Amino acid sequence: MFRSDTFSQTIVELYGERGRLWLSELPILLDALAASWELVVLPPFPSLTYHYVAPALQTNGESVVLKVGVPNPELLTEIAALRFFDGRGAAHLIAADERRGALLIERLTPGTALHTLEPDDQTILAAALVMQQIWRPAPEQHPFPTIADWGKGLTHLRRTFDGGSGPFPAALVDAVEWLYAKLERSSAPPAVLHGDLHQGNMLAARRMPWLAIDPKGVVGEPACETGALLRNPPPWRTLCELACIMERRVYLLAEALGFERERIAGWGLAQAVLSAWWSYEDHGHGWEEALACAEALYRVVLR
Repeated sequence: MFRSDTFSQTIVELYGERGRLWLSELPILLDALAASWELVVLPPFPSLTYHYVAPALQTNGESVVLKVGVPNPELLTEIAALRFFDGRGAAHLIAADERRGALLIERLTPGTALHTLEPDDQTILAAALVMQQIWRPAPEQHPFPTIADWGKGLTHLRRTFDGGSGPFPAALVDAVEWLYAKLERSSAPPAVLHGDLHQGNMLAARRMPWLAIDPKGVVGEPACETGALLRNPPPWRTLCELACIMERRVYLLAEALGFERERIAGWGLAQAVLSAWWSYEDHGHGWEEALACAEALYRVVLR
């Protein structure tokens, strides 16, 4: 069926024995989903990470995408987010099976990722348009975590290191704790956000120039959405160069979206530190790039 040692390792890192069992039963699950949804499931896309994702054909010949993961709260909020967006700025959800952790999604063609667009200014402006298509006011009752819930990661970080900051610079963690509280207190009315709208999660499509995939689904002020975009920079060589990239991106996003530059840079810094912590918490490694982005954004915030 497939072989991906990296994919299997990631699943086991995240879910332990439950992940091993899920991997062993995945071929049976795929056959069952193919029968339920009347699909011909094709070989998976390359570079599987947290989910098994493969193109598939419906009986009418329509090309779709089958996405399957270990059932967990984040997968459930992805399904809820796609339903809420209903194709506005994002791929359509065709069907879902929450119990089995499966989604059937509109296949976006040509499907080129936004990070292939050049120059970087065009990438940021295209992403801003996708954001504006997606955002809708958050309903009073919803299934999504909030930005305040995400901020509890900082408490977990402190608890893990007995009040310290472990491998993360103390000045950054101190600044983000203060900044997070300040931004929350002064937040604009909340919207349902994508939550992970980086350049790899926006694809070229026929019905719109770019559409989003893989939402996490989170409720917060719209300015929060820019964080994932900021912490996925083009190639850079020095921290000074990275800070210049961040400053330019903050400026462009502020102009395109009408937010204060300070809020964009602040949320970017806060989410970069959280992203580094989540990498540590989930895998025990791989936080260095997010931390470098946080350090670069710290320079922007201080200016």
